[in-house]
Amino acid sequence: MLGRALGELEWRGLIAQTSDRAGLESHLSRKPQTLYCGFDPTADSLHIGNLVPLLTLRRFQELGHRPIVLVGGATGLIGDPTFRKDERALNSTDVVEVWARKIRRQVEPFLSFEGPNSAMVVDNLEWTAKLDVITFLRDIGKHFSVNSMIQRDSIRSRLERDGQGISFTEFSYMLLQGMDFLELARRYDCRLQIGGSDQWGNIVSGIPLIRRELSQESFGLTVPLVTKADGSKFGKTASGTIWLDANKTSPYSFYQFWLNTSDADVVQYLRYFSFLSADNIERLKESVVESPQARLAQKDLARAVTQLVHGEQSLLRAENITAALFNGDLCDLDESDISQLVQDGMQVVDAPVGTGLLTCMLNAGIVKSTTAARGLVQSGAVSMNGRVISDGQKVLQADEALFGRYYLVRKGKKSWFLIILQK
Repeated sequence: MLGRALGELEWRGLIAQTSDRAGLESHLSRKPQTLYCGFDPTADSLHIGNLVPLLTLRRFQELGHRPIVLVGGATGLIGDPTFRKDERALNSTDVVEVWARKIRRQVEPFLSFEGPNSAMVVDNLEWTAKLDVITFLRDIGKHFSVNSMIQRDSIRSRLERDGQGISFTEFSYMLLQGMDFLELARRYDCRLQIGGSDQWGNIVSGIPLIRRELSQESFGLTVPLVTKADGSKFGKTASGTIWLDANKTSPYSFYQFWLNTSDADVVQYLRYFSFLSADNIERLKESVVESPQARLAQKDLARAVTQLVHGEQSLLRAENITAALFNGDLCDLDESDISQLVQDGMQVVDAPVGTGLLTCMLNAGIVKSTTAARGLVQSGAVSMNGRVISDGQKVLQADEALFGRYYLVRKGKKSWFLIILQK
């Protein structure tokens, strides 16, 4: 089972680069090995792009290897310059410390912390905070050639960009990541580092350092950066980034993101983001061709990833909200479901009891005049809390509102807004 790791990653399309494929295969086959991936606290939450390397750690663990998650409390203070167009803004020590704690808690549910290959979470601030600059330059810096460093694509692109360049602070990031790899090799015999393909230059910088300092071979493996078939950016919607934190992206909105995956992307995303077997994914691939209107692959993808990230109960609530909104049956919604819709940016109109529906439609901006609103109502194109409204004189009362406060109003099939009664 140990030696199956690369084969498992390969059929899923999860290998972008390896430093020594044959050597790594032999390394993984001999005994359970330790590997790591780093995540810098550049925000107070990870996003769905971070799921690919995080779930890859889990795949290695399920095949018998030991994963380490490195939370970059030190490197997060510096900022990775990799393929950025400009200098990253530096955050304060206090902010990075809080973000590091949040990310630590966020990654823990994805891995097992029991058994012989139990996972670890470490923070590179532990061995970096007390390191003086002279020791760092003598023990680490002497092993890095500036000539080689500036040839890395991530660095060269910044140096060649007019008016930009790169500060020594960001230039030193590669040394810090190389030092992390060396430190984990010393402490835990960790000799494989994984990361996104944009991290290749940083990852391989640690390999010669370990060879010189420990006389050991080590390895790097990158997973591809996720792209969309149409060329648009993965993980972005009109409302912004899709975060793993339920307070930043609700489970319902998270579920909807995956449910709306295109036919061109869904099979690859099933390989990347789910733990479904090859047979199940092949069956779903066939369904995309034979019955695309059923969207079976998208539904299984949305269920699988939402359950992984938010748990069974949040998945059930997300499915419940989806059924209520798109099948027109709102009676099963609870008040927390409505709060999710508000969090996700549904248009909200505050209205005193007794306000007319037409006025609320005008205030919501879905019509340009009360005459247009009346025409929509009289044509049966407007429903309120699941009931079609045909009365143009309809006024809002608390006894008809959900939980005495809410009216979910739908125009046509997909345009929604929420009225909150003010008592």
